Amino acid sequence: MSSTYAVIEASGGQLKVTQDLEILIDLVESGAVEQGKSITFDKVLLVGGNGATKIGAPYVAGATVTAQVLEPEFKGEKIYIHKHRPKKTYKRKTGHRQRYTRVKITGING
Repeated sequence: MSSTYAVIEASGGQLKVTQDLEILIDLVESGAVEQGKSITFDKVLLVGGNGATKIGAPYVAGATVTAQVLEPEFKGEKIYIHKHRPKKTYKRKTGHRQRYTRVKITGING
């Protein structure tokens, strides 16, 4: 396993990724992406490892991270939202399950 790592911008946040790491990202193409398809992340903030570190301003020029789709649609854990107004006889309970795409990092270039 390589000691190269990268920090990418995905799903509205920053993720530190390494080779062969499985991560969950926001749903890609409404779940219509094919299993085994390759996805490229070009918003790479940092590439490090093997004694050298490249820091972007804001992104590292020419750096990419490739990933392979393992599961096109994956549902997260159910979250319950409770609303309550004291002394008003108002109670509401709703639920939400976020949909993700499970990917495996296959390469870090840059």
